[in-house]
Amino acid sequence: MKILYFGGQKSGKSNAASAAALSMANQKPYYIATYDNSYNDHAMAERVSKHQQQRQQDFITIEHFGDLTQVIESGKTYLIDCLSMWIFNHLTESQEELIAQLSPLFAIDCHIIFVINDVGSGVIPLDEQSRRFVDFTGIIGQFVATQCDEVHRVEFGISQQIK
Repeated sequence: MKILYFGGQKSGKSNAASAAALSMANQKPYYIATYDNSYNDHAMAERVSKHQQQRQQDFITIEHFGDLTQVIESGKTYLIDCLSMWIFNHLTESQEELIAQLSPLFAIDCHIIFVINDVGSGVIPLDEQSRRFVDFTGIIGQFVATQCDEVHRVEFGISQQIK
């Protein structure tokens, strides 16, 4: 089973995705944290720390910023939180390269719950890199949504299955 949870910032998508991963797993699930804190962003480091504290008892954490196929095996349950940060880490690559990296995940016999931010509902960013991030997030989100068995929109902590 492959499931996508999407929503705005602080919408509750990680909590909803965590609950889904825990309910699907027949053993302790894996939490793949994709944020690369080499940017020395202290506010993001605090967010990461909070996420780590919330999940430490329930998940086995894998900090991984690269090719996700390197850490996913058959027969297990994974929560990838989040694809937006993974995209951010790979902005120098093309959208085709990113889709090629994600495609093999859908053939692995395991449960994967993806989390991605809905960043396409705002204004068009002024700078090129921000536009690229928003565009890639929308394009990658569309690809993942078409490949997943279920898609859930999360707003204000309320999850609604739309696929």
